[in-house]
Amino acid sequence: MALVRGVRFGSYSIGRSRSLIFNSLQRRGIAACVDPSIGLTDEQKEFQKVAFDFAANEMAPHMAEWDQKEIFPVEAMRKAAQLGFGGIYVNPDVGGSGLSRLDTSIIFEALSTGCVSTTAYISIHNMCAWMIDTFGNNEQREKFCPDLCSMQKFASYCLTEPGSGSDAASLLTSAKLQGDHYILNGSKAFISGGGDTDVYVVMCRTGEKGPKGISCVVVEKGTAGLSFGKKEKKVGWNSQPTRAVIFEDCAVPVTNRLGAEGEGFSIAMKGLNGGRINIASCSLGAAHASVLLARDHMCVRKQFGETLSNSQFLQFKLAEMATKLVASRLLVRQAAVALQEGRPDAVSLCSMAKLFVTDECFAICNQALQIHGGYGYLKDYAVQQYVRDIRVHQILEGNDFFYIKKMPLN
Repeated sequence: MALVRGVRFGSYSIGRSRSLIFNSLQRRGIAACVDPSIGLTDEQKEFQKVAFDFAANEMAPHMAEWDQKEIFPVEAMRKAAQLGFGGIYVNPDVGGSGLSRLDTSIIFEALSTGCVSTTAYISIHNMCAWMIDTFGNNEQREKFCPDLCSMQKFASYCLTEPGSGSDAASLLTSAKLQGDHYILNGSKAFISGGGDTDVYVVMCRTGEKGPKGISCVVVEKGTAGLSFGKKEKKVGWNSQPTRAVIFEDCAVPVTNRLGAEGEGFSIAMKGLNGGRINIASCSLGAAHASVLLARDHMCVRKQFGETLSNSQFLQFKLAEMATKLVASRLLVRQAAVALQEGRPDAVSLCSMAKLFVTDECFAICNQALQIHGGYGYLKDYAVQQYVRDIRVHQILEGNDFFYIKKMPLN
């Protein structure tokens, strides 16, 4: 009997909590409750506004066309670079904006409301530019970073192989030293921008098996022995091309190696720590836009003689979506600050953020589509594109199934 009362009380408490949350949403307006500018400094609010305006004016009007026609929007991205978004956390002496990881997350979340796919590519490009800026010598930084920050040239990150995804340390692409060049043989799979970009940051095996045998080199487009596979047909992320990158006796100067031999895996993982925050931030933007789209649809769509906004069930669903969005944003921003400060918990927090936020934000977008009913399944409605574009966020940067391995239990 006590158990039954407990269950009833628990159900009542959950229902009452949802009701309180939705009442708060009604009083303040859902946009105010999920406002991404809450807690930011005045400076952060300024560049957040710039990013939101760019997303609304330069990306959102073209999002569907870029998706349907599979257009890589080079000119739009170069306009973004003029605002400093080509090298957001790259040092200013080589053309970067020199902003923090938190600032970067704020910008990518805002840009993603306009087009997730394009913003996700920009985030990968930023990661590559940061890797060269951080681990390259002055000559390498001055050679590559200015053109990357202005997006006169574009970059791709080459780690994944046909036989090694989340188990990146098992990669097979070889780099044999011959004189003052490495001779690369092997292939990389699912490379964002592959074939259309100019600079490839490549992890390759210069030594023994395992992570200590991996080095990082920069391969420039046009290098003899570098070729590309067919353009992949994807569910989402269609505004960025995806191809295999193939090396057949590809001669790369030793001077293009970042760091020392054997440091490539460490460099790759340090890049991905920020990359996981970036991709989670892109998920936040999609979820934020989807919550507002669901709200708007509920206010105009009528069933059984009244708008969907009068349905208590859907009110509760919207309240849950808003709660998950705000919780996800807080986790991403905590991870970003930890990474910026170099805290011991930074790697775990980056993994937690990627795992939790990509799952929850996909659930938010999917629920928004459900609220739209049959209309949500039509390509005339943006919500379906947010669903398709962020589904892959649960797979890339390390499949979510394997993320628990990255979180120490002690």
